Amino acid sequence: MAAGGRPGGGRVYRGGVTPFGVYVHVPFCASRCGYCDFNTYTASELDGSGASPDGWLEAARREIAMAARRLGPRPVETVFVGGGTPSLIGASRLGAVVEEIRSEFGLVPHAEVTTESNPESTSPEFFADLRSAGFTRVSLGMQSAAPHVLALLERRHTPGRAVEAAREARAAGFEHVNLDLIYATPGETDDDLRRSADAVLDAGVDHVSAYALIVEDGTALARRVRRGEVPRPDDDVAAARYELLDDRLHAAGFGWYEVSNWSLPGAECRHNMGYWRDGDWWGVGPGAHSHVDGVRWWNVKHPARYASLLADGASPSDGSEELTDDERYTERVMLRLRLAEGLDLGLLDAPGRAAADRARGEGLLRPFTGGRAVLTRRGRLLADRVVTDLLTAAPVRS
Repeated sequence: MAAGGRPGGGRVYRGGVTPFGVYVHVPFCASRCGYCDFNTYTASELDGSGASPDGWLEAARREIAMAARRLGPRPVETVFVGGGTPSLIGASRLGAVVEEIRSEFGLVPHAEVTTESNPESTSPEFFADLRSAGFTRVSLGMQSAAPHVLALLERRHTPGRAVEAAREARAAGFEHVNLDLIYATPGETDDDLRRSADAVLDAGVDHVSAYALIVEDGTALARRVRRGEVPRPDDDVAAARYELLDDRLHAAGFGWYEVSNWSLPGAECRHNMGYWRDGDWWGVGPGAHSHVDGVRWWNVKHPARYASLLADGASPSDGSEELTDDERYTERVMLRLRLAEGLDLGLLDAPGRAAADRARGEGLLRPFTGGRAVLTRRGRLLADRVVTDLLTAAPVRS
């Protein structure tokens, strides 16, 4: 047992090898969406700082080389370029990042290489260039097919552009294309979400991610809610919309594999599965987070400072922490329970197993098969509560 009496202290992944991926953060956006609290910057916000896409690219290359020197030989299984708006910097720069990773680390055969893209900054030529550069998967931010929902979210694309972009990606040879949805936005109706789901399915994608709108502190949306201009999203409405979407996708052959993600068989996002299965990854870019062998660190946030540190040969890290056994136990339970493959009951301590039995009795977990705890659909809606119960259960008294 690990310290503190927690079982499952080892980090073994399927064949005994911990998966390794690279996350690349592109911090640039054409405009800031009202609900977004990510580490992103518009051109006006960077004016006078010296930060630029070319400066970012050179710094990212330096960090990738630094990572390879520190970790040694470690072929990369997955690459995920996120943001921000990666498509805003063009396919040639994105391809240059992948080439640097390939040169410094090497990519395993059939590696998954993904980039996020905003529909308004893509084109058939862009997708063709991505394929030539070695990308295998595209994730597009659609959010909704309803114009008034996009307007409230302050999204710039028109309702049909995301579907058109997904079709362009498929035509360019991408087998795996994801569309993101946001549901339970104030003003959205059940019919709005139905039309959004139908548009996603009509686009011919093989993966859907969907998230209930969260009002994050410090965002423009939070200020509007605080002023009473927009009502706060309703939890009961969000639950009903989740069930509506789950039904729609299930009927089309999509299965949930993580609480907020559905795919056709074999189309799961392998990079994100690495996060949820306790894998290792190096985060490249301003504000990116990394995790290797139980140590987590994060980079400075501002692109200009990030580039300056690397130009001087210094690490861009802004802090780090080594996870305790109890913290790693908490994360394993929290993340693996969100997966359709479920949580190995052997990872739980005795109070946690007793709590799992209670959750099963309440209909939040399926009957245990293969020694695993798997959420029911009602359990998915209450996943945070189930996790809390498993982690805070008091010892059983005889």
